Amino acid sequence: MDPNLLTIAKNSFAIESECLAQAFSFLDGKEFEKAVSVLCRAERIAASGCGHSGIACRHFAHLMCCIERPARFISPAEAVHGATGFLQEGDVILLASRGGKTEELLPILDICKTKGATVIAVTENLDSPLAQNADIVLRMHVNREVDKYDCQGTTSFISLSAIFDALQAAVISATDYQNEKFAVVHPGGAVGKRLNQK
Repeated sequence: MDPNLLTIAKNSFAIESECLAQAFSFLDGKEFEKAVSVLCRAERIAASGCGHSGIACRHFAHLMCCIERPARFISPAEAVHGATGFLQEGDVILLASRGGKTEELLPILDICKTKGATVIAVTENLDSPLAQNADIVLRMHVNREVDKYDCQGTTSFISLSAIFDALQAAVISATDYQNEKFAVVHPGGAVGKRLNQK
């Protein structure tokens, strides 16, 4: 094997590890607490983003469903064609965009503000339109992407997912969600077998 390939792999791990080691310090604790609070109270939760951010948002919606917080991913394309009807006053939508300028997300923000849904923005750019108009802002941090062009959504995906994982862990604690409930909705796979052992 070309030794350069292992060096590339090692550097990839190092870049993402460094990002995660730094990322927590960029989070505003009060904003994080607000986000957890509204997620705990909302009857419905939505998440939307484009590209890798959208894939991470699907992960977030699944995490919420796993702890019985009804959630779904809303495609930015479908959002402006009626899909935002899922959300009602008092519900929550999480919009993720590293740069905070994703054009497809800004109309969603306007719709949700009109409907009275709380908007949580996850972005690196606190001066962006998304951050400036959201109700709650969670700042993500990215040192660089792992590819040589610093272009592909790699480290940014890891950083965003880490915030989503932290939100789920905090919601579990804040709602005192019990593993016995999780066992009911997750009977499949090795986890389900372990949780449902008699």
